[in-house]
Amino acid sequence: MVTGGGSGIGRAVAKLCASRGDSVAVLDIDGSAAGDAAAEALDAGAAAAIGIACDVSTEENVATAFAQAVKTLGALYGVFANAGMDTGAFLHELPFETWKRVLDTNLTGVYLTCKHGLQYLIQGGTGGSIVCTSSPAASVAFAAGGAGAYSASKGGISALMRCMAVDYARHGIRVNAVVPGATETKLMWANVDPAAMAEMRQRICAEVPIGRLASPAEIALAVGWLLSDDSSYVTGSHLVCDGGILAKASISV
Repeated sequence: MVTGGGSGIGRAVAKLCASRGDSVAVLDIDGSAAGDAAAEALDAGAAAAIGIACDVSTEENVATAFAQAVKTLGALYGVFANAGMDTGAFLHELPFETWKRVLDTNLTGVYLTCKHGLQYLIQGGTGGSIVCTSSPAASVAFAAGGAGAYSASKGGISALMRCMAVDYARHGIRVNAVVPGATETKLMWANVDPAAMAEMRQRICAEVPIGRLASPAEIALAVGWLLSDDSSYVTGSHLVCDGGILAKASISV
């Protein structure tokens, strides 16, 4: 089960899982994008795939999507809680409605995805793996500023992940987070003026120690490992895939 699977990292994870022969349910608020990603998953080797329109901030949507996916594809064994958004503004100028929309999508969306995923994983009785998408913003403030809502949501995801890892270990369910850095996705440029994108990309590449943005496929490899039995003794952890951002001091001395 992949939320936010219609594009970016979510779509790359769906394709990677498909290449391993998994059955894949792709959830996205854009139902057409979810359907396209499911078709791509089938082409990549998925045993079966389904695309489902789902607003993860609405529990009825999430419950219906999980029920449909399990009925169509069979027992659940992995969840990538990834759907997210970012609308930036400095806090004193941030409308409450925007704050609520970001938190509802990013944090409440992960809560609802994990809540219903856990119910099916416990019911299945064979354990499983959940991966949540956090961010460097959960640990440090972005230098450009105006990311208060996004950072709060990602900090909440990291804290929630740790609690779930402890609470559900006895059921054989592992819960971890991936921490992507600057990645070439639509979300990366959500708050950037299109006219400034080229300059901003150049600046970011100069600031990231590895010297470039990640591709979604690179982040997907990390998620795929956390979802697989290769990480069978890993739970409650953050797998940081940020090109060295969090390892770097903010001053140039």
